[in-house]
Amino acid sequence: MPPGASLARRLGALLYDALLLFGVLFAANLLLVPFIGSADPSRPHPLLTLYDLSVVYLFYAWFWVHGGQTLGMKTWKLRLIADDGRPVGWGRATLRFLAAGVSLAAFGLGWLWVLLDRDCLAWHDRLSGTRVIRTS
Repeated sequence: MPPGASLARRLGALLYDALLLFGVLFAANLLLVPFIGSADPSRPHPLLTLYDLSVVYLFYAWFWVHGGQTLGMKTWKLRLIADDGRPVGWGRATLRFLAAGVSLAAFGLGWLWVLLDRDCLAWHDRLSGTRVIRTS
């Protein structure tokens, strides 16, 4: 099995994807906000929150399922695969997305676990049966 990705590379890819997602969410919200009224940033509309989470999920899951790489992962030469080395399907991608939320909600401990794990796996990698590897 190829070596796991370091925390630094993962965070680099995450930052790159976050910048892209900012633009994607801005455009996506332009489509919805006219129908639900202007959103007060201090009290987000529940529908808008659910919509934004769905957009973020679709962004990550689509790229993971279709090639194993988000644009940030491509830039940082990373790829997501299943534990058996095969491509990730929608089920694993969904589980990984949800588990990554738990990793983050636990004060980022699930992400920091990469520093301690001998295979460089985060909690969400272990829970979803996936791994992030370096590509050449």
